[in-house]
Amino acid sequence: MTRERLPWIAEDPASLRLLELAEKVAPAPTTLLITGESGTGKDHLARLIHELGPRRDAPFLKIDCASLPPQLVESELFGHERGAFTGAVERKLGRFELGKNGTIVLDEVAALSPVAQSKLLRVLQERAFERLGGTETLRIEARLIALTNVDLPAAVKAGSFREDLYFRLNVLTLTVPLLRERPADILPLAEHLLARLGTAHGRPHAQLSESARRMLAAYGWPGNVRELRNALERAVVFSSGGRGGPGAPTSDMLEPDNFPENVRATAPGAASPVAGLRSLEDVEREVIAATLEATHYQISRSAEVLGISRKTLLEKRKKYGLK
Repeated sequence: MTRERLPWIAEDPASLRLLELAEKVAPAPTTLLITGESGTGKDHLARLIHELGPRRDAPFLKIDCASLPPQLVESELFGHERGAFTGAVERKLGRFELGKNGTIVLDEVAALSPVAQSKLLRVLQERAFERLGGTETLRIEARLIALTNVDLPAAVKAGSFREDLYFRLNVLTLTVPLLRERPADILPLAEHLLARLGTAHGRPHAQLSESARRMLAAYGWPGNVRELRNALERAVVFSSGGRGGPGAPTSDMLEPDNFPENVRATAPGAASPVAGLRSLEDVEREVIAATLEATHYQISRSAEVLGISRKTLLEKRKKYGLK
């Protein structure tokens, strides 16, 4: 049964179990660790937990640890005093201070520098911190939620993540399952996303045809919920359905042909040549490598050409061992 009262689509047993756990941990002030692959909805789950708990009316602040240089991460978290470093022309309050008694989300916590990890450990142990360049000890009242798509035990073993910090974070842990591991969620989630995307693009009557529904249910979604949303948005943009106005159809069907080629390849009845067949990862690696070479390894430009974020490109570059 779908839990419609919550902004989390849950019909699959795996999702219902996750939702049950989220409801249990929401009232607790304990630090929470949320793990899962990129695109599974970790940040959405963090926001849901905040809204389910007693801090719902307090601030909800998120910092992307992977997108800021180490020195700026520390300034964002702890704040700084005037003159603490070059360019610090006035006092700045950090997220730990601005969060008050709300929730602070550390996205991609594994990207923190060793120095920042050490300082974060102290915050978790003592619930206290100082601004950079300051001497006043400040108390932290906010709840911390850390997100990561990194295997932290492996990172500890490799020496890139502090073991003591991992133990401090790993008190309450929720793992968001892959979309393909909760197949009963795929179509309800697609309909939920399509309703929002259709409205945003002037297609409020957009619907999935029966063949499109079978196709979406059959696909493996390696990019998880993010890939599903992107595929639906592409279908809405490139399909030729009605867009309102006099004489517009009341039903606007999206067909398999409106979706990306890799999604269409898994549609029931789709041609499936056996000769020269390559995996999606092989194709993705080749495209990324060619784009990086063409842009002379300009990361921002390559990400723009590929239609992905800089952070995602850096993750994929590392995954595929591209230099």
